[in-house]
Amino acid sequence: MDGMPDPLQPVLGGDAPFDATADEIETRAELDVHLAKNTLAGLCVLGLRLDRDPPDLTGVDVRDTMFAGCHLAGPEVEADLIRRGAHVIPPFDGRPYPTHPALLYTPEDLSAGFAGHGFAGMFDTMVYRHFVAHGGAVPDIREALSQRLHDAGIDNALGKALNEWARAHGPGGAIGIMGGHAEPRGSEPYRMAAELARRLADADRLIVTGGGPGVMEAANLGAYFASRPAPDLKAAIDRLSAAPHFGDHDPYTAAALDVRAAYPLPDLDVAGRLRHGGLALPTWLYGHEPANLFAGQIGKYFSNAVREDSILRLARGGIVFAPGWAGTVQEIFQAATKTFYATDGPSGAYVFLGVEHWSALPVADLLGPLLARSPHGDQSDLIVVTDSLDEAVAALTT
Repeated sequence: MDGMPDPLQPVLGGDAPFDATADEIETRAELDVHLAKNTLAGLCVLGLRLDRDPPDLTGVDVRDTMFAGCHLAGPEVEADLIRRGAHVIPPFDGRPYPTHPALLYTPEDLSAGFAGHGFAGMFDTMVYRHFVAHGGAVPDIREALSQRLHDAGIDNALGKALNEWARAHGPGGAIGIMGGHAEPRGSEPYRMAAELARRLADADRLIVTGGGPGVMEAANLGAYFASRPAPDLKAAIDRLSAAPHFGDHDPYTAAALDVRAAYPLPDLDVAGRLRHGGLALPTWLYGHEPANLFAGQIGKYFSNAVREDSILRLARGGIVFAPGWAGTVQEIFQAATKTFYATDGPSGAYVFLGVEHWSALPVADLLGPLLARSPHGDQSDLIVVTDSLDEAVAALTT
């Protein structure tokens, strides 16, 4: 359709300044800096459209250069690069997503196309339709390889983004916030999760969620309002409550974009975007759910298993479990395994937000005896069950 976003060139942070790793080139501006030196030797060029205003590479040293997921200006260029010692991993044509993204996604990337074509025309929705059409969780072999390349690119981009956060804020301090995806906007659990995340982000904790609706959206929303007073967050939630349920895709997404427009953020670097909105790691396995448009950086995966492990691996500063059901309970015990064996190092507090809910679903009672028997010492004192945001903040910032 005319005006639809180019599926092979989502914004992916655009050409905004990015302190990349020394051997990777993620933007055309970075490439031009290296071309001025007449060498790309040993570097990795990731996901660039080099078929548009193609650079002259004929005299450039490309020994051991890797071009991963780049669109080149024809097979002759590709053959010439290989002859001169480069390694070329071409993009998979016909995919609506980049096969080697260099940067994490942003809300603008995933919502591209909504203004002209609604939810059905969004980049995020186009990728989900392609995912379903090619087998969903059991893709055909070509699609599987393409998806693995994409997710490897997200892994790489995630590492770079977290390095940017660590440079600005120091290591650690990442707090996961889990909970029900069906929690409506404006509900008490939604408001509690949002206010808790706002306070934690204001205390320089990195908020990490699964990138879905419900409690996950509330947490990223709270982080989005990290530098604003609590009444602004309350007003934003009241505004969002006009479209409370994510099943109403168009009004739900429109309300999120409306709040972002009413409370815009200044131009921010990667670390600033992570502070104002936090990190979201969603999956196209649940692509029927609207994109969470309040996260500062979004690492969207095809593999749900990789995505879930990444969330829990990163959340070493503690985890908040807001009211939720089967999916949340699964995450509780998956996280407990990591803490029991200290798989990813020491663990922060396990805060169960909502005494009534977690009394009726007494997973904390089972978790306590399990963590008490950890080979690394009694970990049961990490468990906090509370209705108090002050107590939750104290447990997660001590």
